[in-house]
Amino acid sequence: MKEVTYRVRVEFGDCDPARIVWFPNFFRWIDAASREFFVVCGVPPWHELERTRGIIGTPIVNTEARFVSTASYGDTLEVRASVPEWRDKSFVQAYRILCGERLVLECKEVRIFAARREDKPGAIRALPIPEDIRALCS
Repeated sequence: MKEVTYRVRVEFGDCDPARIVWFPNFFRWIDAASREFFVVCGVPPWHELERTRGIIGTPIVNTEARFVSTASYGDTLEVRASVPEWRDKSFVQAYRILCGERLVLECKEVRIFAARREDKPGAIRALPIPEDIRALCS
C-alpha cells in the first residue's frame, strides 16, 4: 500500500484563541493531502481528467476523524495519506497526521470518482474505479 506524505507548517492564523489548530483546518489539509496522493502516484490533474475522461474529482461521501492531541503555530505536521481499500465505485482514503512522532489525528474518508450527470445539470454520479488509476495508486 502506497503512502504519501504532505507537509504543513501551522501558522498563527490556523489557530483559535487557545492557540490550537482550529479543527476545520485539519480537513483542509487532509483534502490537500488527498490530491497530493494522486499527483505523486502519477494521476493527471482533475481538469485534464475531466476533459479526457469526464472525471471531475474525488468528492467525499463519508468521513470520520479521531483527534488525539493538539497542534499549534510553528509546528510542522505530516499528513500521511494512503488508500487501504478499493471498492467498485468508492474507495477508503486514510490519513494520519503527525507532529514529529506524536499522533495528532487519524481520519478515514470514503470517496468516489465523480462525473457530471447529463440528465440533471449540477448533479454528479459515481463512476466505477478506473483500473489504471487503481494500479497507479496501489
